[in-house]
Order: sequence, then C-alpha cells, then structure tokens
Amino acid sequence: MGLWADFKKFATRGNFAAMAVGIVIGLAVVAVVGALVTDVVNPLVGLAGAGNLNNLGNVTIKNSYFQFGSLASAALNFVVVLVVVFFAIALPMEKAQERLEAKKPKGPPTTRECPACFMSINVKATRCPYCTSEVTPLAPPPTPPVVAGAAAK
Repeated sequence: MGLWADFKKFATRGNFAAMAVGIVIGLAVVAVVGALVTDVVNPLVGLAGAGNLNNLGNVTIKNSYFQFGSLASAALNFVVVLVVVFFAIALPMEKAQERLEAKKPKGPPTTRECPACFMSINVKATRCPYCTSEVTPLAPPPTPPVVAGAAAK
C-alpha cells in the first residue's frame, strides 16, 4: 500500500477519531475553565483585598522577577479543570460502565477459596498452588471424548 492509503487507514480508524474528538473537547474545556479562572475567580480574589491573583506574591530579587501569583492562578486553573473533567466526564462514564456491567449475565464462578490457606484458586484445581494442599475440584474433570467404534473391541 502507498503512503497516502496507509495514512487514510490510520486516520479513519475508530480509535483515532475518538481520540481526536476527546482532544478537541478537552481543549474546549480548558479554554472555558481558563476564562472562568481569569475573568471570574481572579477578580473575586481582588475584591477580597489582595489585588488580582496574578499580581499576588510578585517578588523582584536582583532584577529577577518572580510571579508567584501567576503560578497560583495556573495551579487553581489546573484544579478547576481536574474537577470539571472528573464530574462532567469521568464520573458519568464510570457510572454508565457500572450499569452496563450490572446488565451482563454472570456465568458460574471460575475461582474459589482454598480451605487450607484461603487463597483464590481455580474451581477445577485439585491442588492449591500456594500451600500445595489437595482440594476437591468443584467442577467435574473433563471426560475424554469417545471415539466411535473404539469401545466395541
């Protein structure tokens, strides 16, 4: 395949499209939250008497200018983005995943507890891999297949 065909295949794959949409939505959330912090929260801090948050804690030492207020503003912006992403995206996705998992039919258990050491072992196990004690398998061992005509001899 040519380079263009490989690129088209890569760009039209489902994972790539979902990732691109996620990045665009993430950038939009960051822009909105940045505007919220810059235009609403920083002036509220100014109303409290500390001036604008970006100007809070600015220090000049030997002609070097340190902007601790800008760092505090960026940290606040980061925390607000984290909270927004958690409550708007991560938490609803987790709840939806839990609802989907609850609807799936559950099969028989595949593990059980060893009666001697209480470690989790396979239900078909005849010996515990942790303490090596013999256990009775819960599932019957598989029966060998019967070949037609072989039992008649």
